[in-house]
Amino acid sequence: MCTGLYVGISVERKKISVAIPASVVSDVPHLREKTQKIGIIGRAAAIFGVEEIIIYSDQPGIDQKGDIELISTLLNYMETPQYLRKKLFKIKPELRYAGILPPLRTPHHPIGGRIRDLRIGDYREGVVFSRSGDGVLVDIGVEKPALIPGVRIPLGRRVTVKIVSLDKQVLANLVNRKEIPDYWGYSVTVWDNSFGKLVLERKFDLKVATSKHGIPFEGCKDSILRRWMNVKTILIAFGSPTQGLYEIAKLEGLKLDEIVDFVVNMIPDQKTETVRTEEAIIASLAVFKVSLGF
Repeated sequence: MCTGLYVGISVERKKISVAIPASVVSDVPHLREKTQKIGIIGRAAAIFGVEEIIIYSDQPGIDQKGDIELISTLLNYMETPQYLRKKLFKIKPELRYAGILPPLRTPHHPIGGRIRDLRIGDYREGVVFSRSGDGVLVDIGVEKPALIPGVRIPLGRRVTVKIVSLDKQVLANLVNRKEIPDYWGYSVTVWDNSFGKLVLERKFDLKVATSKHGIPFEGCKDSILRRWMNVKTILIAFGSPTQGLYEIAKLEGLKLDEIVDFVVNMIPDQKTETVRTEEAIIASLAVFKVSLGF
């Protein structure tokens, strides 16, 4: 029987960014299996509250635009509330098997689709579809649009709003997603460059690379914890199905240990020859969540 009280390490929410290679789908040939793999990654990111998924190029000299487009399209589609998808996504080959993507069921993917399900103070995602007087009308997934007064926003733009009135007209205000106390999904960043440049040029307070050649997590947990408690932005990077981060960095003429803060083996003594990237993401985020809190 488990007893005791779990206390999270930090009260302030950390911004967790996960970096994955464009070749993450290279080990499966069919679009259906590629879609399924990306669905697992997107679902894992949402479960553990990842704020950003970064897709980086990992094969110098090879055009990876097709894989990058596929990964980013599927991840963005998953993150978009279902009631907005037809308005924001055209029919694309990449979405042929989008029906097998798992639902996120995060706070910004509400089930209720009626005005009676709304409460003042609720946050919703919406799309601007019309102008009205000095404001705009926004589809927020209920039978009537919400009015945002006093603003001019381009038609077709996705916005985040807060419900402020439920009288004759649903009124809402624009809000910044950073102001929302709940987890509000992830963003997708296409990094049109290499892993090394991502690590060296983007400003992260803490950079962790995962590798089966790294130090077992238990051996560096205390050191990571000391850093973790005092940082806001954290990068957790993963390798590809065919190359780990040591190999990827070496291709760029870099030494992995010199460009990140920690190289960690999150699954020591693994019993399989390889661990798939999506499996490594789930395992790593689970360990970080339980051990460090975020």
